[in-house]
Amino acid sequence: MNEAVQTSSTFTPRVFSGIQPSGGLTLGNYLGAMKRFVDMQNEGSFETVYCMVDLHAITVWQDPDKLRRATRELCAGFIAAGIDPNKSILFNQSQVAEHAQLAWIFNCVARMGWMQRMTQWKDKAGKNQQNASLGLLAYPALMAADILIYHATHVPVGEDQKQHLELTRDVAIKFNHDYGVDFFPITEPVIEGAATRVMSLRDGSKKMSKSDPSDASRINMTDDADTIAKKIRKAKTDPDALPSESDGLEDRPEARNLVNIYAALAEQSVEDVLRDVGGKQFSEFKPILSELAVEKLSPISTEMARLMQEQDEIDRILSHGAEQARALAAPILKKTYEIVGMVGA
Repeated sequence: MNEAVQTSSTFTPRVFSGIQPSGGLTLGNYLGAMKRFVDMQNEGSFETVYCMVDLHAITVWQDPDKLRRATRELCAGFIAAGIDPNKSILFNQSQVAEHAQLAWIFNCVARMGWMQRMTQWKDKAGKNQQNASLGLLAYPALMAADILIYHATHVPVGEDQKQHLELTRDVAIKFNHDYGVDFFPITEPVIEGAATRVMSLRDGSKKMSKSDPSDASRINMTDDADTIAKKIRKAKTDPDALPSESDGLEDRPEARNLVNIYAALAEQSVEDVLRDVGGKQFSEFKPILSELAVEKLSPISTEMARLMQEQDEIDRILSHGAEQARALAAPILKKTYEIVGMVGA
């Protein structure tokens, strides 16, 4: 092992997270990610860095024109949801080369077995692994680089991304151990809120997804007020009244999903919601949920539409954000190269 290069074990509290610009933002993206990003930005305890991870998007083929539009639309979604480019760093991943450069170092730190155990690799590659892209297999090393190139201490994630964050922690631990340093933080996941995993409006056992063939299964962040209300009105339910305690939602996935959505939008606990609506039939609860959803989501969809008419402004924000991101990332990459032994670093 090389002689230890000691660095400070005290890291600036910093949040990093990103979303793939694969098109079609849903209520699940908003409640499971964007709303929490805004909350952490406004809390004031962290520096916040948020990213459109376009390099991750191309692990499967993307139409270039659609990818460009989806990246701008995602940026518009971030801003409309409440991300302030004056408070948070907001940029697209491909414009900060340090992500890909650190990812190569981490490709050499991570082990093949780690990558092959990833649930997302198994799900997306399936039985056709020999024809899947190398990028799809190496995706978690790039995700680790996304996080650690900023020495991020906290990452808000959904349950489905927790495994990848655990791999990020493994990469940081192994790098620090291999080189005898205390350089990369052991990043903490932030998994909280009533609706960190929003389910389909047509099947409460499945995650809300833009890839579901039924548009009625999801609320899109571009839906207007009438469409939002209609989808909630037609959402699948069961015949029983709502319970007064959360235990009563067990084995009732559709009921649990709608109550979770209400709780997240109202910024209440599930228990508080059920104290108010327990005993109500869905014919009474759905209009209440519709009114709240329209109140919270319509301004976002309206602002997204306005921003998409100002693409030069979106591009300016992304360019400025990339400059800010590089200012943080470049010194960390330079130090990483020094630790590894790169001449000229």
